[in-house]
Amino acid sequence: MTDDASGLSLLGNSTDEFEGLEAFENLNPERDYTVTLATDEFTCVCPKTGQPDFATVTITYIPDKRILESKSLKLYFQTYRNTGVFHEHVTNIILNDLVEAIHPRWCRVQADFGVRGGISITVEAEYTGNQD
Repeated sequence: MTDDASGLSLLGNSTDEFEGLEAFENLNPERDYTVTLATDEFTCVCPKTGQPDFATVTITYIPDKRILESKSLKLYFQTYRNTGVFHEHVTNIILNDLVEAIHPRWCRVQADFGVRGGISITVEAEYTGNQD
């Protein structure tokens, strides 16, 4: 049996400072399958007013050689708590950071932001493989 957690530093440990998204080896790289991670606890702030924005973020991806470790994702999301950023930008930033961390075969980030000013905003960003 392999030690899937050997390269992980956050899982099972407390941390006061986020050091980056972590991943572990995909033991089934020959197969296409989807992984979905979702949270309704994502927050950031409006870059103009400083008012809080709340979102449900859903990440769906087909892993290649690496799988995203969920505690590092939670800590990553917490780094946005006081960050002023537009919904469209943060959704694409999250996608870019995921692609850099795990190099998936395919990935989609959907962010459903709560109603502010009578309007809700949903942003979807998608990565479809080698887009260099």
